Amino acid sequence: MAERNEGQTSETMATYGYHDNKQSHLNRLRRIEGQIRGLQRMVEEDEYCIDVLTQSAAVNKALRSFALSMLDEHLKSCVGQAVADGGDEADEKVREASEAIARLVRS
Repeated sequence: MAERNEGQTSETMATYGYHDNKQSHLNRLRRIEGQIRGLQRMVEEDEYCIDVLTQSAAVNKALRSFALSMLDEHLKSCVGQAVADGGDEADEKVREASEAIARLVRS
């Protein structure tokens, strides 16, 4: 997929692999944001440590799931298109995806 350039307007901005599911992703991120607020509230209200840790684990799982979904869409669209087109861009997109996978595995 095309890269976004600084001079692009909203009418000419590139669309990326997640574009068709953008609202679903935003809804998911809002739910995660709510979970984070819940964690803050739990700490403010001196909730039991294990309960806070349990909620923290749920937030981490939700974020990992979101990241894997984004990675899947990137591989299917951006990387897939670049590989179909061939050339240096294909190598670059595969390298980027490999680095993103490595970051996810380390986290």
